[in-house]
Amino acid sequence: MSTTTTKKKSRNPLLPRERIKNFTEVNLCYSPELAQQEALRCLECAKPTCTDNCPVGVKVKEFVELIVIGDFLGAAAKIREDNVLPAITGRVCPQEDHCEGKCLLSKKVKPLGIGYLERFVADYEKRLGIRFVPSVQATGKKVAVVGSGPSGLTVAGDLIQKGHKVRVFEALHELGGVLVYGIPEFRLPKQIIREQINYMREMGVEFETDVVVGRTVTIDELMEEEGYDAVYVGTGASTAFTPPTNS
Repeated sequence: MSTTTTKKKSRNPLLPRERIKNFTEVNLCYSPELAQQEALRCLECAKPTCTDNCPVGVKVKEFVELIVIGDFLGAAAKIREDNVLPAITGRVCPQEDHCEGKCLLSKKVKPLGIGYLERFVADYEKRLGIRFVPSVQATGKKVAVVGSGPSGLTVAGDLIQKGHKVRVFEALHELGGVLVYGIPEFRLPKQIIREQINYMREMGVEFETDVVVGRTVTIDELMEEEGYDAVYVGTGASTAFTPPTNS
């Protein structure tokens, strides 16, 4: 299958004369043809180091094979088995430090554009309005997730796919944490974040904003009074802390 070339396919970035007029996304998506051409560069490694070095263990080789044969929706479903936020991670995950950084192609040429391909299938799925929502057997367990940043959303996505009931508590009025407040629009459009969160709602994840856990409600109250079996705390580091010093 592999047709190794030295050149990674470009994502057709927005031209500078257009960028200066707005704050819309700079890097544009692959076309289906470019995505398949890029996917053909995969070496089909017997032991894919890309997956070994993915923080969430996305089955890169398997979803790339699906892109090659034109099964883009199948590729999106394969990614979502391990990562419920492909439209986000395809844009802002530092692939050069993870999957692409360990791609064997990089020993001789440019690594496979794994992030580009991940974003392509997520955006393709969005354009068609078709999303794979897994059906899982409920465990009866109930988990509270504190914080709706990338950590909290990832945990919520993993837990809901295991059959647990999940509710995410966010202190601010908008969901997304650093994804919303820390990344500019031209890098990660807010609408993409909202769409991914809406997909998680379709999966069954519940969200509640303006809840400061520790003040509005305590962790003890969540577990003892509201019946949560576990609480995941992913509050991030939004407030700077200066440690006391001896004067």
